[in-house]
This record gives sequence, structure tokens and C-alpha cells, in this order.
Amino acid sequence: MISVLTLVKNREAHLQNLVEGLRRSTMAPHELVIVDMSDVPVAQPVADFPVRLVRLATDGLPLAKARNLAAAHAGSPSLLFLDVDCIPGSDLVSTMAGAMRQRDALICAEILYLTDADTAHQDWSDASLKAAGVPHPARRFPPSGLASEPNFGLFWSLAFGISANAFTSIGGFDEAFTGYGAEDTDFAFRGRDAGHELCFLGGTYAYHQHHGVFDPPLQHFEDICRNARTFYGKWREWPMAGWLDAFEDLGLLTRESDRLTVIRPPTRREICDARRPDWQPY
Repeated sequence: MISVLTLVKNREAHLQNLVEGLRRSTMAPHELVIVDMSDVPVAQPVADFPVRLVRLATDGLPLAKARNLAAAHAGSPSLLFLDVDCIPGSDLVSTMAGAMRQRDALICAEILYLTDADTAHQDWSDASLKAAGVPHPARRFPPSGLASEPNFGLFWSLAFGISANAFTSIGGFDEAFTGYGAEDTDFAFRGRDAGHELCFLGGTYAYHQHHGVFDPPLQHFEDICRNARTFYGKWREWPMAGWLDAFEDLGLLTRESDRLTVIRPPTRREICDARRPDWQPY
């Protein structure tokens, strides 16, 4: 028995594809819990399994708070957090449930990235998504089964399983992280310190639906700087180093030892220039 948890903010079309993926699953989830942060509330999805729609009215993107709220409404002992941009493969729920019976760990599923055209129509299938999907080069997954991953900085919150007991023992996501960035790495580090293993699960996939990509993510500049300081205060190391380096190269901030100083916010032009072409998967 496994609950699927997702968060949505103004991506209802992506949510519909996620629900459709769950409807096509070889094993239905015990339930789907949706935390809706959209400007206009999403419609109640129709599915042949229970769907709990929880409203969180907010101006920002409080990911830590929203994930904790989703977990608080889940009714099964196993949790599968799934980003709203992800379409679950037909065997993701069953394979993750089996993996969690084998090992009480933080278990990340492999993500294949899609371009804008790959889900523009409704006749997608596991085969078509797998053929179109591109793996991310930063993480290597086994062909099948579980592989222990010693680098907790590679924890991926896009699609991960965890027992409700382990989630509680870690203390959930730290809501001192507000908005976008670093809350997932902090969660993984606290999981490590609580004695939980990080594993990568191969042989099953979640397919990441395309959305506008900014590299570096200048649209989240304020959140990233604030959360980087919070993270450094806890762990004495800087998270999101590639993004902070890019911000520094643009003259937006400086870092000296334990201090991050914002020089100026990005301009609208810089944000627009950071947007990647739609044919790039990530």
C-alpha cells in the first residue's frame, strides 16, 4: 500500500498527465494526495483510486511546507513523492512499493526528460515516452534494482519513496527553507544523519514533462540566495554551488568564506536570456 504525493502550482495540464499515468499503472496507488498552490484552484481529478485535494493558498512556492502538508494527509505507511511535472511509468508505483519492502531508505527513481513536443498529444505511451526521454547526466542509475548511493547531495526530490516512519524520524522537510531551493538537499543530509540510506532505483522511470527552463534559474534568485544562507548556517557548506557560481559570474553576488553578499538582483533581460530553447529537455 503506497500513497502518491504531489504539489501543483499553475500546472494543471501536467497534473492531468500525472493522474492519467497513475490510472494506467499496473498497480493503483492507495491514494493520490495533491497539495494545490495554484492561483486558480485546480479541478478535482477523476480517477479510479481515492484523490485527496488539499488547498494551500500562497503567493510563493513553499515547497518544504507543501510536502509536509501532503505527508500529513497521507494514509498509508509508504510514500511516493512525485513532482507534478512527472508522468509515472506504468510500473513505477509497483516497483517502488516492492523496493520499499526490501529496504527502508530514501529511494530515488530515475527520471527521463521530455521536450515540449513529447506530450503535446494525448496518445502517449510508456514506449513512446521512454523512446523520447533523455536521462540526466549528473546521476547514474543501475539497470534494475537498488543501488546504494553514498553522495547524499545527489538526492532527487522529483520522484522518491520513503516510509512514513522514516519521514517522521527525519522530521519532514525543514520549513525554515521558504520558496525554491536547497530544502531537498537539507532533507537528504538530515536523513543521512538519522541513519537512513540513499538508494537509486533502476529499471523504472518517471517522465519529466517539459516546462520553461532557465539556466541558471534567475527567476528564483532571491529564494536561492536566502535558502543558501540557511543551508550554510546548518551545514557549513554551500548548496547549489553551480547556480551560485553562475550568479557570481554575472556579478549578482559574492561569496567570501561563510558570507554571501547580494550585489544586485538580475535584470528582466538577464532572466529572459537565461531561458533555454524548448527543444532542450533540461
